[in-house]
Amino acid sequence: MQEVLAPELIEKEEIKNLSFSADVYVDQSADLRRKINDALLLGNSYHTKVSILFMDDEGVKRVKTTIWASGSKYICLKGGMWLPVDRIIEIELV
Repeated sequence: MQEVLAPELIEKEEIKNLSFSADVYVDQSADLRRKINDALLLGNSYHTKVSILFMDDEGVKRVKTTIWASGSKYICLKGGMWLPVDRIIEIELV
């Protein structure tokens, strides 16, 4: 996993203003998909929030929210915000 220093904490509503157009490589753990699925189950069943560390075109960000849905390329967060899976660095329980 890549080393990340002091990510910017943002609100989930700010994600719609971020850019994900640059060709950026994010080093992801082998069990990221399992963590997404676990967070999805906890979010839908218990409204449990997770901390998502991700990278937009400007740098590393962190958001604390609930994952409501996931697909092969995006996850949907509470409030209808979409985040590209290939930009997620880590997911942790809050």
